[in-house]
Parts: sequence; structure tokens; C-alpha cells
Amino acid sequence: MQHRPRAAQAGRPPRRGLPNLGLGVGLRNQHFNYLMSHDPEVEWFEIISENFIDNYGYARRVLERVASLRPVVMHGVSLSIGSTDPLDWRYLKDLKALADFVRPAWVSDHLCWTGVAGVNTHDLLPMPLNEESLRHVAARVRQVQEFLERPLVLENPSSYLEFKDSTVAEWDFLSELVRETGCGLLLDVNNVYVSGYNHGFDPVHYIRSLPHEAVVQIHLAGPTDCGRYLVDTHDRPVPAPVWELYRLAQELTGGVSTLLEWDANIPDFPELVAELRKAEPALRGENPGSPVQPSRAAAAAVSNPVGFQLAPGDD
Repeated sequence: MQHRPRAAQAGRPPRRGLPNLGLGVGLRNQHFNYLMSHDPEVEWFEIISENFIDNYGYARRVLERVASLRPVVMHGVSLSIGSTDPLDWRYLKDLKALADFVRPAWVSDHLCWTGVAGVNTHDLLPMPLNEESLRHVAARVRQVQEFLERPLVLENPSSYLEFKDSTVAEWDFLSELVRETGCGLLLDVNNVYVSGYNHGFDPVHYIRSLPHEAVVQIHLAGPTDCGRYLVDTHDRPVPAPVWELYRLAQELTGGVSTLLEWDANIPDFPELVAELRKAEPALRGENPGSPVQPSRAAAAAVSNPVGFQLAPGDD
């Protein structure tokens, strides 16, 4: 598919050979009808890969239109790069076939595992971070990159527990993984903030300690304050502390693609774009956010919503 050239991309240096796409949002089915009748008001889109694998209904038609107008990035949630199960080659073949159709700017997933013994929990589970798991993940990343014939971009997940066996800080783990494999990083500044709050580390130190030349994308989102924990709910505006971390990350990287995640209680598309555009004053040193909002029903807060229901006719 051919993408319309975007003036916003001019003059932005590539990182890992990957361009700065500007400001984008996730492609969600709540906005399908709007996007089929309006010119997109953002510079690029990110899809959840699993929602389009073997999906040839209305969603595929929307994706085909969007990809003809704007760059698209594929973001997966089932690679399970940290699992002890063998790599799922059927999934990888499906992922590569989708990439052949979409021709994405890049393909990303998460530093996590999603299941074991062939069971997918559909959650992004934290890993023990030590030398053994680093060697294990690095070997798998190299296999995936060789198969996909493109660099893999990995995201730091939000987490709510840590392993006693962990001996390496997450930022050092990611730094070494980049050095060994040449993979790219998707820096989710909301996840850094959430995990820092939950585990008591300094999110500024985390961001400063990463290999900034390897960061090709940034995620923004709004978490929920559940008292003892912040939960990565993706269901509200980006709060002030996350905007501060975003400004720092963009300063340290020199400017990379920005993606606003919003996966529950999704607003209309123009409202979503208005939230995304707050990135512009944030980069000028302003802070457009508010404090993290407390939850009225902490037990109902859901972390990492990753999918959507198919549009009518797609089941």
C-alpha cells in the first residue's frame, strides 16, 4: 500500500532506520464509520495486530483505507517473547502475512510473557529480570527479527509485582537487550510512571538510563489511582506527571513518534485528537494534564486492555 506523503515527517532523522511519524492514535472499531467518511486528522495509526490477523470483514476494509492514507504501525500482544514455551511459528507466519498486507512502518510487542503450556492468558505478564532471562529473550528476539526480516520494537510493560529472582533493573535489562540484538524500544512513559509508583523507583532515572538512540516510539495513556497501586487502564486523559515524563523523553531522544492509547471508555474521534494534540504544548514546556484520577471502583479497574469487539459482520 502506498501512503500519502506527510510534510510533518520532513527533517526528522530516522532511528534504527525508522522514521518519526509524528502524532498518532490507535485504530479502534468505535471510530471505523467516522474514518470511512472523514480524512484522518492524525499523522499515523497503530493497530493491535491480533485484531486484524485472519480478519477479512469490515475491519480489514477500514484498515485498507486508513493504510492508503497514513502510515500504520503493527502493535502485538501475543508474541510472548519472555515465555518458556517455544516461539509460536504459526502466529509469526500470520503476523508476517499481515505485515505484507499493511507494510507497517514497524512491528512492536512487549517485554513480557502471555502464557505457558500453550495457554494464552491475554494479559501482559511481568518477567523475572536476570542474566538467564536476558539470554533467553535475546535469542528469541534474534529469531523473530530474522523471520520477520525487520527490526522488532519492544515496549516496557506496566507491572504490579516483581520477582525475587530479578537481579537487573528493567532499564538496564532493556539497554542490554538493545545492545545484543539491535532491537528498537517503544518507551511507554505511562507504564514507566505506573510501575515506578507501584514498585518505588524513580521514573525520571528510568528514562534517563535508557539507550535513547534506540527509542523509536513513545506511548501516552491515562492510568487509574487505585490507592496502593496505579493501574494502566488506558481509559482517561493523560495526567500531568505523565506529560512531564513525555517532555523529558522527547528531549532526550531528540523527537520520536508519539501514540496516544485509549482502549476503554473511548471518546469520539475529534475528542481523542484533541487529547493527542496536547503533546504540542507539552513539548513547549507547558503541562496540559491534571492529577491522576482516583478510582471509584478499584476492584473493577482493568490493566492493559488490548482488544476491541469486532464490528457487525466481522464475526
